[in-house]
Amino acid sequence: MAISAALDRLPSGSPVSAVATRLLELFTSGSIAPGTRLPPERQLAASLDVGRSAVREALAALEVLGVVDVRPGSGTYLRSSTSELLPQSLSWGILIGQRSTTELIEVRGALEIYAARLAAERMDADSAAELDTHLQRMAETLDDLPAFVEADLQFHLVLARATGNSVLLDLLQIIRSLLRVWVDRAVEDVDHARAALAEHTAVRDAIAAGDGDAAASAMASHMLTAGRRLANVQQA
Repeated sequence: MAISAALDRLPSGSPVSAVATRLLELFTSGSIAPGTRLPPERQLAASLDVGRSAVREALAALEVLGVVDVRPGSGTYLRSSTSELLPQSLSWGILIGQRSTTELIEVRGALEIYAARLAAERMDADSAAELDTHLQRMAETLDDLPAFVEADLQFHLVLARATGNSVLLDLLQIIRSLLRVWVDRAVEDVDHARAALAEHTAVRDAIAAGDGDAAASAMASHMLTAGRRLANVQQA
């Protein structure tokens, strides 16, 4: 199915959220095969009758949500799988304000704590080794905060996948995506990074011991300080 032909023009001046929603409806409809390379921005913009900047921003949002994969020098591709919850996540994102962000931080904390408990009970050797890899990467990038934050993200994704609960994984990914702008800025200096590393190490040690209570407790401590860091960045 030709992607451009499946897109109807949007009303003049449509916001980025409308462009993203229209693209998401098409990409999650099942009519476009996973792995399909998307048309260039200018072609999508012409099909939707919007500016290229709106398409560019919409695709960037969809990349954060895990719907598309932007490969520099190659193009933008539809990822192989998308959550059934993603369409709703866009409307949530549009509504986010200070109160909603604070509440999302609270929900994320509760879900991460539960995920740590399940991971301690269910994580296999391969996932444990991957968790250690990302923890080591965090230790090696204390003075490279963007790389540190990415390793932090991968640590949490491995932990969430290890629960074997796809709904829990989807919810955590959506909340993390909606908070991404704050999460990326929450670790402001090397001291913050060292503190976060120690917190993650405590979580890893409890999971390695198979102690669900200790893993939940360690994650609760991490979420408390991480939540404070996120709240401070949000209010800055």
